[in-house]
Amino acid sequence: MKRSVKSNILLGFKGILMGAAEAVPGVSGGTIAFVTGIYEELILSITKIRWSLLDILQKQGIKAVWKEVNGSFFLALLSGMSVSFVIVLKTAKWLLLHHPILIWSFFFGLICGSTFLVGRAMKIWNTTSIVTLIFGALLAFVLTNLPAGNQNMPDWFLFVAGAIAICAMILPGISGAYLLVLMGVYDDLGQAVEDVDLKKIVLFGAGVIFGILSFSRLLKWLFAHFRNFILALLTGFIFGSLYKIWPWKTPDPDSGWITDRAVWPSSYPSEAHGVEALFLMIVGLGIIVALDSLQKENQ
Repeated sequence: MKRSVKSNILLGFKGILMGAAEAVPGVSGGTIAFVTGIYEELILSITKIRWSLLDILQKQGIKAVWKEVNGSFFLALLSGMSVSFVIVLKTAKWLLLHHPILIWSFFFGLICGSTFLVGRAMKIWNTTSIVTLIFGALLAFVLTNLPAGNQNMPDWFLFVAGAIAICAMILPGISGAYLLVLMGVYDDLGQAVEDVDLKKIVLFGAGVIFGILSFSRLLKWLFAHFRNFILALLTGFIFGSLYKIWPWKTPDPDSGWITDRAVWPSSYPSEAHGVEALFLMIVGLGIIVALDSLQKENQ
């Protein structure tokens, strides 16, 4: 698919948003991909990475391989994702520790807009789609509110964690970064990036490649045969994740499961930063609306 320079720049910006989302536990980069209109192209392009590319390379050359795998798409998207993921991963801990309300407000606005846009893509609303949406919302709610793991895992487990997390990363509404927290490897991976620990980074990266090449083929098949069902499920995933990223939370020691209880800003025990939070919610929502408008112009 041939793109203009403007389209490639826009795609790179979408990659920046996806990378930033993936680095923050609780937010899914798959959501950004879906609402910005590149989700199915991303899944389709990933499935084209296969062993037969070696034959194409041998017979037709690198240019044919580049065209077959939609290389320009990957280059623009991954460039934006790589830069923002590394930067945000290094700063996410500090932001979540010192300015949690502000960062969650921005992403809450982002995901609110996303829920509407993904739901709008559904063509059929019936009992099956509604039940599926509710199921997806409940599943996402449970997954995103499980208590975090804190065990020390062996290095090889980073491969397993990468394969599992990337499956969530390309599912709207389910945060791959939060699954890393649940598996107890988020801090270890963040430290590996800071220390440039190539062994751990390579193990995690290999798991990511294995997971995404396997899972993308399943998603491609599901979209081809059960498109409306999958759209309903993904809409539910996104909606169900909103509780996790609600900016105002207080500890709930009496709960054996949901340890952070959502409250209204007026009930928050310390400075609620209501005006700033509302502004950032609007900014997040505005970015989704703007990207949707730009996407329509480029169709």
